[in-house]
Amino acid sequence: MAKKDNERWSREEHILAFNLYCKIPFGTIHMGNPKIKELAKLLGRTDGAVSNKLANFSRLDPVQQARGIKGREHGAKGEEEAWNEFHENPEALAFESERLLAKFTGQTLEQLAEIDERDLPKEGLERERIVRIRLNQHFFRATILATYEYRCCITGLAIPELLVASHIVPWADDLQNRMNPRNGLCLNALHDRAFDRGLVSIAPDWTICYAKSIKSSKHRTNPAIDWLLQFEGKPINLPKKFAPDPDLIAWHFEKFGFSKVKHPNT
Repeated sequence: MAKKDNERWSREEHILAFNLYCKIPFGTIHMGNPKIKELAKLLGRTDGAVSNKLANFSRLDPVQQARGIKGREHGAKGEEEAWNEFHENPEALAFESERLLAKFTGQTLEQLAEIDERDLPKEGLERERIVRIRLNQHFFRATILATYEYRCCITGLAIPELLVASHIVPWADDLQNRMNPRNGLCLNALHDRAFDRGLVSIAPDWTICYAKSIKSSKHRTNPAIDWLLQFEGKPINLPKKFAPDPDLIAWHFEKFGFSKVKHPNT
């Protein structure tokens, strides 16, 4: 038994555990995962304790609740506090979790976010602002790719270098949802560009829709267009955690004129 396993988990430990919960696929939450072993070593706890802590965050995830996965019947208050803090202000808690991870691993924030310091001002508030944004973008990408198990939710493409953590509502348009993983989709680079420009969208029943301009007759002899259109009408691959918010999906669907959607809350 690790020396701290009989001690209550601190706020910092809960935030670090939540950080890892976000960054690994749901199906890899087990004691054999090297990332769980690494966090356990950093915290001075057993692999099993960390694995159980991550698994217990699932009781707070609506996706897991719908699947009947409840975690331990009586979870720790710190789990609920970290979860609620993130969902009330995801940008703030994401940054704090990354800051703590840098502290515990002995890295600078720049190193953790893989920022080339030659791209940054030498010092001052502008440097701090840029580092904070880049660090949060790093967290968002890691969370979205892990949530979708490193596969494009439309095509199933599983080459990380070709995958993008796409925002459903753009980064610049919705401050509150910038870091919300339910405002994210894992898309290949081509579909990310098409989604951003309203050439592809997702219907309320989670099926893929292409704009009329893509389906026009002038494109129909192009094999590349045939490849794109083979996905139309098929459902996206929904993740096992942080499922996309139906209201945000409806926002995108309506914005680009695919159809009018009646929101469930109206």
